[in-house]
Amino acid sequence: MLNIVLFGPPGAGKGTQSAFLVEKYQLIHLSTGDLLRGEITAGTPLGLEAKSLMDKGDLVPDSVVIGMIRNRINNNKNAKGFIFDGFPRTIPQAEALDDLLAETENSITRMLALEVPEEELAKRLLNRGKDSGRSDDKDESIIKNRIKEYENKTAPVASYYSDQGKFKSINGVGSLNEITDSLKVAIEN
Repeated sequence: MLNIVLFGPPGAGKGTQSAFLVEKYQLIHLSTGDLLRGEITAGTPLGLEAKSLMDKGDLVPDSVVIGMIRNRINNNKNAKGFIFDGFPRTIPQAEALDDLLAETENSITRMLALEVPEEELAKRLLNRGKDSGRSDDKDESIIKNRIKEYENKTAPVASYYSDQGKFKSINGVGSLNEITDSLKVAIEN
């Protein structure tokens, strides 16, 4: 089973590249945001718990998110693999994901980290903000804060996977095809 963590700061191109990876390798895309919205819409016990917390302005705890991921994996037992987008964001989440995958005798195959300089990220997000309607893509100070949050809280997860020999840095600047080709090489080698 091919299990990939697609990693990178906001604006690195994870959404664009995950669509390619899903199609090329026939993977199930697991975005935590999509999972939360789906479980809430479906009215599942985990979704109701998440909605209750979110309605109070609280963060959804790791245990709830892991439960949602567990449900998705269990409902796709014949999948060729999964691409994890937006998760794990912390080392405890990475450890929990490893434990969850171990229950089915699987593991993360590779963490692919799209590396993009901060100036390029800001430019991409401001451009995306023109069409996305997302207010957090229109304000440069918010963008800089999002990037700083990523560097401080999420980037350490790269070390976790590097220690396991699963981390691969990918240059996230270049043509779409160049970046895609780099991802294919990292997966297939």
